[in-house]
Amino acid sequence: MKKQCFISLFALSILLVSCVSWILEKPSFVLREIILKTRSFTEMNLLLGIEVQNPNRFDLTLKSFEYTIYLNSEEIGNGRLEKELLIPSSSITRVQVPVVAKFKDLGGSLKTIITSDDLPYKIEGKTDIKTAFGCLTFPYSKEGHINLKN
Repeated sequence: MKKQCFISLFALSILLVSCVSWILEKPSFVLREIILKTRSFTEMNLLLGIEVQNPNRFDLTLKSFEYTIYLNSEEIGNGRLEKELLIPSSSITRVQVPVVAKFKDLGGSLKTIITSDDLPYKIEGKTDIKTAFGCLTFPYSKEGHINLKN
């Protein structure tokens, strides 16, 4: 009897974990600000202000957050958030993530960042999300325009 109960609970837990992707809505990521800081004669630090929206009715924890940023269709740099981040249910949380960019990689984007008020961007990567149902890895990609004058 104990063995059947254990097997039933195990099968139910496998079913719940496999169905979590049907229950869980992916969080969305929107670039809201870019802060420039000169690092050296050849590199600069970009601090990206990203809004993470959790559309779910339960909290999510980002266990890892890897990202690649493109400005004006040019890859600027990438990075990884090294700490866990709690995103409360049905809310938006702002996080700042660093990117080290070489001036040569910025190309025409540096001029656009400094002089323009509207900059096309793309952010993509993957995130590991811990929920009450288990841990899942989701790829993401978001394109948009950021208004740098606001």
